[in-house]
Amino acid sequence: MSNESHHSYMNTPFQVLEANIQTQIKRSKMGTLKLILLGVLAGFFIGGGAAASAVVMHTINNVGIARFIGGIVFTIGLMMIIFIGGELFTGCCLMILGVVHRKVRVVSLLRVLTLVFFSNMIGAMLATLIVFYSGQYDYSGGLLGAYVIKIALSKSTISFGTAFCSGIMCNVFVCGAVIMASTAREAGGKIWAMFFPIMVFVVSGFEHCVANMSYIPAGILAKSDAKYVTIAMEQYGITAEQLAQISWKAFFVDNLIPVTIGNIVGGMGLGIVLYLAYEKLPKLRTKYR
Repeated sequence: MSNESHHSYMNTPFQVLEANIQTQIKRSKMGTLKLILLGVLAGFFIGGGAAASAVVMHTINNVGIARFIGGIVFTIGLMMIIFIGGELFTGCCLMILGVVHRKVRVVSLLRVLTLVFFSNMIGAMLATLIVFYSGQYDYSGGLLGAYVIKIALSKSTISFGTAFCSGIMCNVFVCGAVIMASTAREAGGKIWAMFFPIMVFVVSGFEHCVANMSYIPAGILAKSDAKYVTIAMEQYGITAEQLAQISWKAFFVDNLIPVTIGNIVGGMGLGIVLYLAYEKLPKLRTKYR
């Protein structure tokens, strides 16, 4: 079997890196309005996936099984982004490929990351707000609302170092999923390529800044309902002092900042390592120099 026929069903590492570099170059030239719209869309998809994962997890006591099931469901967010369209902040960290390749300016990288970050936030929060008012948190007699509070509390009280390191690991898997999806040439292959890395990051409990743009605001909304608060106190032993820790300050400062920095380090670190590994090979070096 020839090398060409062997890879007929998938792209080679060379082709994957080349395609990703070209993608980052195109992304750097994308118009502001399009970036914002696609950013909002991606945030909305992730917010929807986060909400659905909470639904399937909230009645499962075994943490490992709960995260496993939640990870299966959460993957829908990235799948919708890949197949329908969307600009996700964590995936956009791969723009570093265009920067190290000297085809994307640092200012373009910062422009895209900034626009997509806040657009993702708008989309994720919008999805969360709609889910809240849809009455979904009333599932299991309000236990889902209490569970959402529990999730938000765990994320609001995480230390800077833990959030940072967890953010690094998260985006290695998320960007890995994006890259792996581009190895497949058919939809089925792309789905499976994305599925496992995303599932692993959720099962491991790693921190994703865009997902947290849904999880923590969801907890803030849920704690405004006395019924959910009462159940959270009874079922999970959450105190009034702990409830006070679920706040916008905790969201933006204590969680989002370290997690986002970690996501950037993880995603860009993976991109740089891949570029350094494959750029040295003759075929790629000749093509781009």
